[in-house]
Amino acid sequence: MARYRFAALSAALGLLISLSFDLDGKHDGGFARTTTVAFTAPRRPLSRSGNVRFTMTSTSSSAETERPPPAAVDYNAVHVAKEGGAGVKSASEMMAANGAPSRSLGAPPPRPPRGGTFVTAGGVTVDANVRPLRYTHGDIDTCSVADDDEQCENYVSSFFEDGGEESGLEWGSDGAIERLVDLLDHRRGALLTSSYEFPGRYARWSLGFVDPPLEVSGTGDRCKISALNSRGRVLLDPVLDAMGKLLDGGILSDVVHEGDVIDVRVAPPAEVGSFSEEERSRQPSLFSVVRALVDLFSYDSDESGDLQLGLYGAFGYDLTFQFEPIDLAQERDPNQRDLLLYLADELVVVDQSRNSAWTVSLDFSYGEKSTRGLPHEGSSVAFRPYDEKNSKEFSSRDTPEGDFTKSVDVAKGEFKLGNLFEAVLSQTFRKPLAAPPSRLFRTLRSRNPSPYGFFFNLGEDEYLVGASPEMFVRCEKVVQNDYRPGALRVETCPISGTVARGIDALEDAARVKSLIMNLKEESELTMCTDVDRNDKSRICEPGSVKVIGRRQIEMYSRLIHTVDHVEGYLRPEFDALDAFLCHTWAVTVTGAPKTWAIQFVEDNERSPRCWYGGAVGLVGFDGSMNTGLTLRTVRVKDGVAEVRAGATLLYDSDPEAEEMETELKASAMLDAIDASARESEEDANDDAAPAPLNRGPGEGKSIILVDHEDSFVHTLGNYLRQTGAEVTTLRSGPSALRAIQKLVDDGNGPDMVVLSPGPGNPTDFELSKTLSLLEENGIPGFGVCLGLQGMVEHFGGELGVLGYPMHGKPSPITLTETGQSSDSIFSGLPDTFEVARYHSLHGLRDKLPPCLDTTALTEDGIVMGIQHATLPYAAVQFHPESILTSPAHGMTILKNALRFLSSNKEGGAAAVAGGGGGSEDEVNDKD
Repeated sequence: MARYRFAALSAALGLLISLSFDLDGKHDGGFARTTTVAFTAPRRPLSRSGNVRFTMTSTSSSAETERPPPAAVDYNAVHVAKEGGAGVKSASEMMAANGAPSRSLGAPPPRPPRGGTFVTAGGVTVDANVRPLRYTHGDIDTCSVADDDEQCENYVSSFFEDGGEESGLEWGSDGAIERLVDLLDHRRGALLTSSYEFPGRYARWSLGFVDPPLEVSGTGDRCKISALNSRGRVLLDPVLDAMGKLLDGGILSDVVHEGDVIDVRVAPPAEVGSFSEEERSRQPSLFSVVRALVDLFSYDSDESGDLQLGLYGAFGYDLTFQFEPIDLAQERDPNQRDLLLYLADELVVVDQSRNSAWTVSLDFSYGEKSTRGLPHEGSSVAFRPYDEKNSKEFSSRDTPEGDFTKSVDVAKGEFKLGNLFEAVLSQTFRKPLAAPPSRLFRTLRSRNPSPYGFFFNLGEDEYLVGASPEMFVRCEKVVQNDYRPGALRVETCPISGTVARGIDALEDAARVKSLIMNLKEESELTMCTDVDRNDKSRICEPGSVKVIGRRQIEMYSRLIHTVDHVEGYLRPEFDALDAFLCHTWAVTVTGAPKTWAIQFVEDNERSPRCWYGGAVGLVGFDGSMNTGLTLRTVRVKDGVAEVRAGATLLYDSDPEAEEMETELKASAMLDAIDASARESEEDANDDAAPAPLNRGPGEGKSIILVDHEDSFVHTLGNYLRQTGAEVTTLRSGPSALRAIQKLVDDGNGPDMVVLSPGPGNPTDFELSKTLSLLEENGIPGFGVCLGLQGMVEHFGGELGVLGYPMHGKPSPITLTETGQSSDSIFSGLPDTFEVARYHSLHGLRDKLPPCLDTTALTEDGIVMGIQHATLPYAAVQFHPESILTSPAHGMTILKNALRFLSSNKEGGAAAVAGGGGGSEDEVNDKD
């Protein structure tokens, strides 16, 4: 943790402070010569004793290298403003202020939609049947329709066909979702799930379907609209009419209808330069087909309800070439699709944030044809695991280990010339997949909560399973805004800037600080957001493009990211697909300038990206859109699981660090693949004998914690109890000493007395009397801050006062040779680590008595730890229980104190572990 906190502090001070502390945990020399100001401390108002004399002293050792003391840290060097503006309202605040429902954008409606019958803009009649579903999760079992539980129980979706009781599923929302997961192993469909909350940005919800009636797929300039069942055949007639209009308008060059498939070819776009850049998103492309389908099924969700009606699916990376043509350098698989979308006609919707769920069933009529009464069905093709005997060989990665760094060096050369500002290069990792994709999805869902989780069965033995952290493009109508009623609001959340998670919240905080203060990471996100704002400015109302969240922190299972939140309002002549196209693809997966970066990616990556860097989600028929970037995704094709991960490169990039970042990002997916292939450990170990309890070093021991009127004593007691010891806290004074003596006289003397921190000085609490009592009765003692100072004075040492009080300040300490011994309270800890300091007084090093060994020092030679040479006493001049000290380090110190400070109760003599306390196992145990 020390390296992250001090890296952050160094950056925060603008490198004005020269720290000689080595961030790799090694001290670069001896301890500094320190001068301590002499003074006579005034009697405090509640002092119990006379004055304490502090002596001016110079601490040094002939064995130490003399050097100037380090520059004093200016803790106010970073200006913190105490006055200013009102800030920018969040998305949810703005919606609430405009009278709109106060819900996160992109979430399902706050209650089940009305349903009913309506006619789309293209003349298709839609009958929507919305039925409440029991919301079941854990102990929750409720109906989203008040006072009408029966309505939730009378309807069973077709998803449950062949599920029954034998599947072990309970009726309700959890059962519906889990049934969907199982079905997606062998039937086309999709499950989208958001399991990550962020105010005004993300809510928790799930939505899924199987057996869609229509599939839209495309590659290059060819697109196919296929009926997947008898219900889809009904829809081919209106689709054919819509494609005919595109043919008449010159957008398509050919339309062929054979059987269950309408095959179209997109006309070549106009020559670049013959149209304005604002019109680029309206040039002929596969998106022209998608837009025609949206127009065909367009409806007003304000009148008919938010039915989540639209096209669901995946958009491949190569679609960007239809917006920005480049020179292709890599060979493509001719069977790889660039676009795969489904029109769903029966959905399960679950709103985990509001404990509600419902199903939406849709019937369509056009002319004399209708889907009413036709079955919801589809083909079933079982997942085929990777077969080594019958499958072609594959390499575990497309970029040999170490070669990624060479590509980083090439990129840095382009940055130096000004050809690029940043670029995102990626590499692919592969593993054979033996378990079905449903198991992989469940593993990923439990390990990696994300706002864009998904599981797609794309047909043709291809699946996408992902947990993406990044929104791509989201659009939604906002009734009241500053531009016009019902204007479409577009928003994005560029992610750039990454650090690995810590072991706990405290280390997370230190790493967040390092991330926020890292100028290279800030530059990454700045460039991404500037390019993103440019993308929106092409099609948005002047002045509407705003950054409403800057470098906000989002935490995921293994990574911490900095995220910006950008919004804009589309001009009336543009729609959600224009917004989508103008952002293809996000600068966070390509680079800047975007067109040159896309060409650089094509020229320097080792394989086509396929779906990576594209998007997944919903193109709504009500004009809305909700899509996430295809990141943290496992593509399964022919039984092979592929994981692709990239790194944002700048001129400041370290090639080795960038390669490690790609491996770190891929690691969660690769681990999920491995985990899904293993049998459940819980099932395998059902009959195994229970593991023996791990007894702590305090088990069976009693501790008296003497409270010196400190504000942290009970946290210290909490830590001590975690060792397994029984802890009793007594307020310092004569009563406490009598209580301890009585316990000894009754044969129940404590195994240790811990002397807490406290204000004032040791004589205020007559600490020497407490220590005399411990000596007389052979009771080990451990001191914290004031406890250390009391031991120094009791054994004949002297105290000094710091020139600058260290109250709530972090500081690195380095262990001495004694502190590094196997029987030290610091056993098992790094030679240098960071601790929390709350003190002004300290033991003067050159005035310590010979019986007290110094075990830890600050960089400028302040004593931070002592241990008695022969008696079982040790102390620290810092707070092991503070959040500025790693909890793991603090607990290790206390456990070691209980292990190594012991007494011989039978003889009444005390001993240090090195003289007979602690087993070899205990000495070597590194907690």
